Amino acid sequence: MFLASGCMAGIDSSLMELRHLRYFVAVAEMENVSRAATQRLYVSQPSLSRQIRDLEEELGVQLLERRAKSVSLTDAGRAFFEKARAILKDTEDAVATVRALGGKRETELHVGDFPLTTARLMPGLLRSYQKAMPKVRVKLHDWAVEKNIAGVREGRLQLAIIIPPLKSNSLDELNFEELLTVRVCLAVSSNHPFARRKSVSLADAAREPFIGLMREEYPRYKEYLDAIFARVNDKPRIVEEHDGWAGVFSAVDAGTGVAIVSDAFTYAFGNRIKLLRLTPEPKRVPIGILTRKGRLSPAAEKFCECAREALKTLG
Repeated sequence: MFLASGCMAGIDSSLMELRHLRYFVAVAEMENVSRAATQRLYVSQPSLSRQIRDLEEELGVQLLERRAKSVSLTDAGRAFFEKARAILKDTEDAVATVRALGGKRETELHVGDFPLTTARLMPGLLRSYQKAMPKVRVKLHDWAVEKNIAGVREGRLQLAIIIPPLKSNSLDELNFEELLTVRVCLAVSSNHPFARRKSVSLADAAREPFIGLMREEYPRYKEYLDAIFARVNDKPRIVEEHDGWAGVFSAVDAGTGVAIVSDAFTYAFGNRIKLLRLTPEPKRVPIGILTRKGRLSPAAEKFCECAREALKTLG
């Protein structure tokens, strides 16, 4: 595949594909092959490692210094990284320009969704949006936060409604607009001894068995959990991990353990689960809209406007 010969003069790119550049840039930015594979690219680690080695073999230079738990760029890798990132940006701009010149009308808008937060307001939001943009069809994607971020970064999603990662560098080259914040609570079953309380201390909560989300698919959940209990001597002991919130709530309802959630989830489980305030109260968690930096399409901008109005009702 031909790749920007002006930027890579002298390099035989007959076998090189944009995929190789995207994979290399992701590994270089995250400085870890495993995290790049599972948190940004959603490919297997062996496959990603093989693609990077294929790229190095084709170029005839070593791009990465490999260590046990991280990688770093060689001198050649740093030079190639800047060129590769520029090519990916130029390619994205070229696609956008061609579509605009061709008069292609946007008929689908792909949106990353967080249904536990948006389920109550999404029907009204979509009705408002469809009234304003009747020729655009919205496709919602219920993905984990990391996959939503990757989807926006790579252009598979035009925007996403998310709780952002704690580390701001995870959103490099993206724009996050905070629309509201939600309270962090402890979810317990209706017959748990804590259920009679209005609040529970972080120290008392930490001694309970916890239900969590699988770290491979939801690495940011553990980050939030660690941050919430950072000043407590006893740390939460996770006894079960699930691949989605439905499993977490079912386990809490069954009395297997407790879980950290936000008060935006209240409607999801009625009287079966009680949410308790934590003391001292953890920092509130933001929810907002994630987009790529730069000018949005009219369809994406209108959806953001509708989402801003809808999310105000949750504040």
